[in-house]
Amino acid sequence: MPIEQGMEFALVDAAATEALGAALARAFPGADRGFAVLYLEGELGAGKTTCARSLLRALGAVGLIRSPTFTLVEAYRLGTLTCVHVDLYRLQGPVEVDELGLRDYLTANCLLLIEWPEKGGKAVPAADLELTLRYANGGRRGGLKACTAVGIEWLNDLRLDNRLASYVFNLT
Repeated sequence: MPIEQGMEFALVDAAATEALGAALARAFPGADRGFAVLYLEGELGAGKTTCARSLLRALGAVGLIRSPTFTLVEAYRLGTLTCVHVDLYRLQGPVEVDELGLRDYLTANCLLLIEWPEKGGKAVPAADLELTLRYANGGRRGGLKACTAVGIEWLNDLRLDNRLASYVFNLT
């Protein structure tokens, strides 16, 4: 069976974006073999933070989940997993990204969720899975692209989530 390395879909509303985040959490293969990186790309307001919040909630985060727009980095300890949500929108380039110390998180049992990764150039760890959200036809379109073996496993597990296919969006 060939391994598909990408998927495109339509997100009809904010609830669909939240369901996507929860599905990404359910399908997450874990970071016990090392760290994992998810890029969240797209225009302002496309749903990156909404998706990340839902993913964090589904992984067990409780209480307030702040957008890292101004703090730049928010870390969550979820059992043995550390999730680090990063927003690079306000940064001016790789030097400022280096100053955040993201490389300190590149250890076992860490999941990095990075919004606006293109702002950091080579200072940003490579993605295992890339999520791109964009406006289209009064709603949003999204795409997932696996970039590593971990990303392929994550994407394939996501494809098996029947709740996702029947409730959230139409796979094309």
